[in-house]
Amino acid sequence: MKQDIYEQVTDRIIQELEAGRVPWVKPWDSGAAGGMPTNAHTGNEYSGVNVLLLWLAGAEGGRASNQWMTFKQAKALGGCVRKGEKGTTVVYASQFTPKDEKARAEQTGEAARTVGFLKRYTVFNIEQVDGLPAPASAPDAPRIERQLNQRAEALIAATGADFRIGGSGAFYAPGADFIQMPEQVCFYDQANFYGVCLHELSHWTGHKSRLDRQYKTTHGSKDYAREELVAEMSAAFLCARLEIETTLRHADYLASWLKVLKEDKRAIFKAASMATKAANFIMQFEGETSQALAA
Repeated sequence: MKQDIYEQVTDRIIQELEAGRVPWVKPWDSGAAGGMPTNAHTGNEYSGVNVLLLWLAGAEGGRASNQWMTFKQAKALGGCVRKGEKGTTVVYASQFTPKDEKARAEQTGEAARTVGFLKRYTVFNIEQVDGLPAPASAPDAPRIERQLNQRAEALIAATGADFRIGGSGAFYAPGADFIQMPEQVCFYDQANFYGVCLHELSHWTGHKSRLDRQYKTTHGSKDYAREELVAEMSAAFLCARLEIETTLRHADYLASWLKVLKEDKRAIFKAASMATKAANFIMQFEGETSQALAA
């Protein structure tokens, strides 16, 4: 059983890395307690591998809260986990002394050796629980002002792209043709907000009504890696043109990019060409805006 838990957790992390995602890297703070997962019943922060497991679960579920609790803890607080909700497995590390080891220690006078073990249990995000008492209102924190880049703001607005601000994730939804972004003040380095906006806007150019790149959106696929490479380079080209210095690097896609490049020696040339077209497609809106202002 112990090995099963280790394997389960390890395989979960490997799955993320092999899919080109690093569970511990994100350029914005999406939750309470400074972004650290917290037990809503005890107020204690989770630690170790549980932080990664809960970050992953929160991202997959689109959770805005980083507070979790067991079924019993929810019940103790007067709440009830909604029917059909899927819990998240976390682990608790402890140790015990076997009986024969205790006997040996008593006979020899030596210190008894302990055996470590992991115990699994299931937790639920507070967004999966009904009937919880409203949290006590805390004093309002000082408002953080956005660090606006007027040129980037004007360009993004000129594209007419459907930007939806809020939530805990950044992505482009090709089916519904919109871009979701966390609020700018959630980014540790606010300049990265524009880097991510331009990255997602580069995906937006691939829609069939624009440059029609017809990419697949299955995570871990070669087409997905190629499209991410196009968006990454396009965003870099745009940041250079707009003189935006960001600290964000999408290194979490490095493994999948390397695989694509190793298998096709022309892939980087194709991606760079498409990235240039994507960046030029976006920059043309700045020209249209300038002409409109001049008129």
